[in-house]
Amino acid sequence: MNLGLQLTPHHIWCGHLAITSDFLEQVKVEQSMDQELQQKIRLLDTDQAKEFVLSKDGILRFKNRVCIPAKSELKHLILDEGHKSRLSIHPGMTKMYKDLKESFWWNGMKRDVAEFVAACLVCQKAKVEHKKPGGMLRQLDIPQWKWDSISMDFVTHLPKSSK
Repeated sequence: MNLGLQLTPHHIWCGHLAITSDFLEQVKVEQSMDQELQQKIRLLDTDQAKEFVLSKDGILRFKNRVCIPAKSELKHLILDEGHKSRLSIHPGMTKMYKDLKESFWWNGMKRDVAEFVAACLVCQKAKVEHKKPGGMLRQLDIPQWKWDSISMDFVTHLPKSSK
């Protein structure tokens, strides 16, 4: 909330700007329908849910992070925004998880982030894997007779084409 006040000899200007988001309202609605999170709310102030708190806005939080229901469309929205937005530009699994875990929490979050990043076609095409390069290539011996030596090359783990 921003509040501005300007005094002039003949006028007083007062302004108020409030920025709201439907996202937190959507979180609140989905939390109210999720059995697991409702159980956490009932167990508040016990040892079973000591890290959870119900904030003033009525949203369940875990260590000050918004709790997202396990079976929620919000998860996909958060993952999509955290990976493909103009500000994030396709981060890898570790950076994306680190960024998202500052604000959000759900069971299996790390696994979901890893699966989402691994399924990104743009990342599969563009990202360089940080593995040791294969060993030096060896020239095959020249066979003495036809069909004396047979070899094959296997090309695997190619990304699927868009067609």
